[in-house]
Parts: sequence; C-alpha cells; structure tokens
Amino acid sequence: MVERRLTVLAVIVLIWGGAILKNLIKLQIVQHDVYAKRARSIQEAVVEIPAPRGSIYDREGRPLAMSLASRDVVINPLKVDVGVASDLLGQLLHLDRSELFLKIQQAKDGKRGYLIVKKELSQDEYENLLHLKTRGVEWFTLEHKSQRHYPNGTLAAHVLGSVDFEEKGNAGIEKGLEKELRGVPGHIRLLTDVHRRGISPQTTIPAKPGTSLVLTIDERLQFVAEREIAAAVQSHNAASGSVVVMRPDTGDILALASYPTYDPNVQVERGDDPKPRMNHAFSVPFEPGSVFKVITYSAGFESTSLRPESLINCNGGILRLGIRTIHDSHGGTGVVPASYAFAHSSNIGAIQVGFKVGQPTMYDYMKRFGFGAKTGLPLPGESPGKVYKLEKWGKTSLASVSMGQEVSVTTVQLAQAASVVANGGLLVKPRLVLKRGDRMEPLPAPVRIIKPETAITMRQMMEGVVLNGTGSRARLAGYSGGGKTGSAQIFDYATKHYTHTYNGSYLGFAPVTNPQVVVVVTLNGTHGESGFGGSSAAPVFKVVTSEALRVFDVPKDLPEILPPALVAKNAVDLNDLASAELDRLPENLLEDGVDEDAAPSLAATLIASGAMQGPPVAVAPAPAKPRGPRVPNFRGMTMRAVLAEAAAKGIAILPAGNGIARVQSPPPGAPLREGERIRVQFVQ
Repeated sequence: MVERRLTVLAVIVLIWGGAILKNLIKLQIVQHDVYAKRARSIQEAVVEIPAPRGSIYDREGRPLAMSLASRDVVINPLKVDVGVASDLLGQLLHLDRSELFLKIQQAKDGKRGYLIVKKELSQDEYENLLHLKTRGVEWFTLEHKSQRHYPNGTLAAHVLGSVDFEEKGNAGIEKGLEKELRGVPGHIRLLTDVHRRGISPQTTIPAKPGTSLVLTIDERLQFVAEREIAAAVQSHNAASGSVVVMRPDTGDILALASYPTYDPNVQVERGDDPKPRMNHAFSVPFEPGSVFKVITYSAGFESTSLRPESLINCNGGILRLGIRTIHDSHGGTGVVPASYAFAHSSNIGAIQVGFKVGQPTMYDYMKRFGFGAKTGLPLPGESPGKVYKLEKWGKTSLASVSMGQEVSVTTVQLAQAASVVANGGLLVKPRLVLKRGDRMEPLPAPVRIIKPETAITMRQMMEGVVLNGTGSRARLAGYSGGGKTGSAQIFDYATKHYTHTYNGSYLGFAPVTNPQVVVVVTLNGTHGESGFGGSSAAPVFKVVTSEALRVFDVPKDLPEILPPALVAKNAVDLNDLASAELDRLPENLLEDGVDEDAAPSLAATLIASGAMQGPPVAVAPAPAKPRGPRVPNFRGMTMRAVLAEAAAKGIAILPAGNGIARVQSPPPGAPLREGERIRVQFVQ
C-alpha cells in the first residue's frame, strides 16, 4: 500500500515537474520573443524626436520662414477643476483669471480633451510649472515643440503658405515641398519606472532635419509689389489684384504678390474668410483682354506678311459680325498702320490681324506661348487657365480670341508669355526655387517659339504703346520700356453677358534693347474708365519696375527727362507709310494702277474724307516727289555702324549725342534729295 502511494505521488510530482518544464520551455524558448516584447512595452517608452523643419530664405539669404523652439503648457479640460486650473495657471502664467476660466469652460463644454493654455513660455514661467510638477501636480503637461515663425508677417504669404498645429504644410511652398521641408523624425527608447517616468535612454536614432530652401524671391521687390498692388486695389475699389516680377532670361520669379493677403503666423480657424488665402496670381484665371494682343500680333508677324507699317482698316471703331457688334474702347479709327492700331489698342485692328492668321495658327501660337497648361511651379492649386479646342470655337471665336476674350489665363502665365518677347523668342519655365540645401536648382532648357526678329519687332511695337499709346502712365524715368495695356470686361455667367466691371492689366518689360525684368500687373473687378489697365495697372508697373531696375543696378539707357523728339520717335508719318505700303492697302480703297509717287496725296485724301485716320499729325498734299534714292533706316544702330553705312552710300550725316540711333530726319524710306543731310539723334 505504501509503495503504491509513493508511486502515485512520484507520478504526480513527475507530471507537475513536466508541466513546469513545459511552461518554462514555452516561456523561455518557444515564446521568448513574444513575452520579451510585451515586457519591453511595459518597461520601456519610445519618444519621437521631431525633425527640425527646413528654413526658407529669399535669394539674398534673408529668412522668410523658420522654426523656433517653443515650450507650451497643455491641459485636458475634461479632467480638471476649472476654478482651480484658472486660479493657479492664471497666477503663474500672468493671465487674466476670468478670461482663462471662460476659455477652459468653453473647451470643456465643447468636450475638447486638449487645450493649449499658453505658448512660448518664458524661462521663469517654465521653471515655476516644472517645480509644481515635482510636487505632484499632474493635471497639466509641459510640451516641447517647434513653432513655425514668419518674421515678415504677411510678406510673401501666398508664396510661403503656412503650417497647421502639427507643423505640416497646408498651403504655398510649405505644402508644395512638404516632403523636403519636413525631414525625417528620429526616436529615443527610454527605460521607465512603475510610474512610466523615464530613467535612462536605451537607444537613440537622431532626427534628419528638413532641407532648407532658397527662393528666387527678392524680399525688397516683394515688399514693393505687395504695397503697390494693395494701394491700387483699394484706390480703384477692385476685388483683388496680383503682381508678378520675373527675369526673362532665367524665369526666376523675383516677386509674386496677391491681394487681399493674410498673416501665416495666425492659424486658420473654421469660419474664416477663405478669399485672403487665394493666390490670385497663380490659382485664379481671368480673361486677359487687350494684353493678349501681344500673342495675336506675334502670330501675325510670324505667319503672315504683316509688318508694323502695314495698313489696317479699323473700320471706324465698329465691326459687325453677324448679329454681334464689336467696338473699340479707345475711340474709332480708320485705316492706320499696325503699330498705331496696336499702340492704341484697337480691337478691330487685332481682329483684322487675327483673321489673317486664321484659327489653326492662332490656336497653335496660344499653346506655344504656354496658355492652357500649368507652368509647374511647386505651389498647390495652380490653374492652367482655359484654351478651348478648335472644334469648340464658334463663328466669332477667332475675333474674340484675337482681342483676349474666350480665353482665360493667370498672371504667372502672362509673365511667361511676356518673357518670350523680352528674351528674343524663347519660352522659359518660371522658377521659384533657387537652391535646395546646398544644391543649386537646375535651369530647364528654354524652347524657341518665335523668331528673334519677331521678338525685336514686338519690343518696338510695345515701346510705342508707352511712348504714344495707352501705356503712357507706365513710362519710366531714365529707362526705355515696352508694354501692353488690357481692360477686359468681366463675363457674368448667370446672365450670359459682359458686365461693366473690368480686369485691368498691364504687361511690360525694361529696358527695351536688353530687357532685364518683366512685370505683369492685374486688378480684378475695377469699374469705369479709371479701372482700365492704362489707368489702374500701368502706374503699379512703373513703381515696381523702377524699384527692380534700381535693386539690380541696371544701367539707365535714357536721360531722366526725354527730349520731345525722342518722346515722339514712334510717331507715324502717314505720307511715308502710304508710299512704302501702297500695295498693302485694302483693295476697296485703291484703284488698280495707282502710281507709287501718288501715295502721299492719296493718304491725305483718305484722311480728309474720313476713310483713314491716324495720329494727330499734320498732313498736307505733298508735291510730286522726284524719283531717286530713299533714306536708309538707321534706328537701333550704333554711331559707328551708321557712319560706315552712310559713307558706303555717299550720304551726309549730322549726328547728335552718343549711343544708339533713336530718331532720324528725314524718316526711313523718304526720298533723299540731292545734297540733303540726314540728322540722326543718338541716345545712351
């Protein structure tokens, strides 16, 4: 019996020992990793180390955005006594007790479990709260975080954008290049006690800081552009406005201003008006109006026999196309040179050019100049504008497009298009980032879209807009300049009619012979003639362009005060043009077989009858011209080149001044009488 009991006991002990051994094997060998991981989760804590966000600088290294260390105090309103918290924290943080009480109570009523009581604690405030923590007060938390700071407030807000409370980009460059700016967070593994308080670090993976960016923006130009567009919008009661300043050779955007604006240091709240955060230069397309005639005339010079001196019938400022009647905003004209029609922004003249170009070619040049496609700037929300496909064009669409209707563009796209004329015919890609970290941003290869001679011709035409046309308020002191005004009526999609509000624009560059800067100004929702581009946008161009030329130390190419002869250098001699362009007059105005020498008298007859109108110059019946040599065109040539050509042709010259030939008398193409000397004015 005893032996049997001992045997049973031994079996029980053996089974018990086997069970223990089995569990030991399971715990120590089979499931060792599982339980070790569970133990680490209890004994250790992993704390994320946020990566410092990359800073943003302007092209000269001035800071535009940076991250600063911030110490905040946070509470859970659902787990505190509102009275105690407001009394204690109000005293330690120098806050008004009643205001703090109301703030905490509202958060509690809204069932919010997270409330920042105060940001950016001073050293004394931080130490007082830390001392309170050591005495067992656990209902508040001290957070160490990075605070995004924009030292210039609203400056370049639409370029920079902003970040949310997690310091994640939500607009502008901050969002467009979030991946580069944010960096890669690190972490530290801490051994903790029973109260989950850190004892000692076990392993640490350092954070990888975000990449700093250097933008093409110049802080000084950005300030002037924002100041001037804000003043123009307010003075003309416009709804919004934008300015883009661009280098035509590289595509560098030196300033991009949009109004209304906002302060990126202030967090956006639910219910805030979204309009100030809209980037009107980049995201809001509009019908460009007459500034688009730059593309129309460029296409005409490229694809037809059109020249600046070509005569265009502007039909007295009224053109009827079926049931549609089109008017010239700046007064009606008759038969005038193309340069005059362009300078005075004749809609009818542009339409006549568009008819010569034709729909397929016009569409091709619109696409060549970059319209209907995004520029690719690293900003969110870019609009490509709108260029309708040819199959959607109506019977009068070519006429509309020729004068800047039935197409929508952005201010940035207009700056890109203006750069084509300014740089000699190359389409450059706009650029906003100059450097990423230590690496220079590569320059994309430009694409030739028009011939150099076309670009130079357009520069001269656009200079005529400033000297003798609708852009006189854009004239610069000490610099030549070219441009084009635009006053597009805003279309009301509800009533299907154009309203009496306008998009007033000005597109231009300076200096004319070697443009260093392109500036485009747009004011949206202006009223009356005071809101036309020549009145509202051109003065903004003048101030911003003058500042840009000063900042980049561009040498002046004109005297501060222009002599009268230079101001009028683009005035049209109708007698001379009629003689040179006799074969290009409309067929219904000429009889077959008219003698070339009768052209001056013909021009005078046309003007007297009202069939032909032109600049206010005196035109009298000219005596019969003796056949003989014609005066060469010396304009744009150096003095050495002029003297060499004159010597080769046996022509006597009376030079005045130094530099480039700007004015000559008699004008090019005029008959050269025996013994007559040509006066040539040179300007530096």
